[in-house]
Amino acid sequence: MRQTMMGKEMATDPAAAFKTFIGQLTPSAADRSVASSHRQSIYNKMDSSFGLYRMFESGSFNHGTGVKGFSDVDYFTSLKTTPPQYSSSTLTAVRDALILRFPNTVVQVRRPAVVVKFGSGYETCEVIPAFPKETVREGEMKFLIPGLTTEWLESTPEAHLKYVNECNQTPSEGYAKSFARLIKAWKYYRNVPISSFYLEMRAAKYTREQSTVIYAYDLAIFLSRLLGDDLAAMNDPTGTTGRIHPCSSDASKADALSKLGTASVRATNAASAHKSGNNSLAFYYWDQLFDGHFPAY
Repeated sequence: MRQTMMGKEMATDPAAAFKTFIGQLTPSAADRSVASSHRQSIYNKMDSSFGLYRMFESGSFNHGTGVKGFSDVDYFTSLKTTPPQYSSSTLTAVRDALILRFPNTVVQVRRPAVVVKFGSGYETCEVIPAFPKETVREGEMKFLIPGLTTEWLESTPEAHLKYVNECNQTPSEGYAKSFARLIKAWKYYRNVPISSFYLEMRAAKYTREQSTVIYAYDLAIFLSRLLGDDLAAMNDPTGTTGRIHPCSSDASKADALSKLGTASVRATNAASAHKSGNNSLAFYYWDQLFDGHFPAY
């Protein structure tokens, strides 16, 4: 049973509460439509400035793991030009080109992309300059994209989308994407400097290895494993690229581990309270985990 109090959904059953919460986190078709409304203008400018083989959507929106109010639309732009020695040169050139096209809009570099903040940031697109390198498998291309500093990194967005979709069928349909969305919501609400892509791959791999997923318990197990692994880089589960790193710097990793430690304690306390039948206390800790956004008990 649910009702609304002071703007928050209320629930007494944890499973129903998580279902409600995930629904609140899921971007609507209207959100997606608004965020994609500038696609053609971006394509035209990138094509005239650099030449495009193609431009396609990638990232959270495309994978079905986006979080309402936080996730941006990501566009991979497969450029016809030759990659320079330093990826920073390409990012600067793309930023300058998009500033010319959108002079009254905030355009800035946020690796590996150039971010275009339409409507004062309410409609944000990330444009990722990419150079095709080789075909991995049929329908799956390996690209070079900007790395953390000036280097180039390998990326296989089509292979990763296929992997997430496959994981979403096991142990039962929908869990991989919903679980990834929950973990990303914690990241955004608590301002945790961990890569969304890293969390998505870890979450998908985790759910694929389970016979069942119960959010009330698996949140605690997953966060505890991340902490126990010291946020170690992971092998690409698709086998198409190298290691996937969680953070952009040692300082970011230290901050992330501190916040992860707090999150792990809260999720574990919530699971323990739920197991003992004290759902009021469990809801308190889940609300703490998600910075006051979880449905009220």
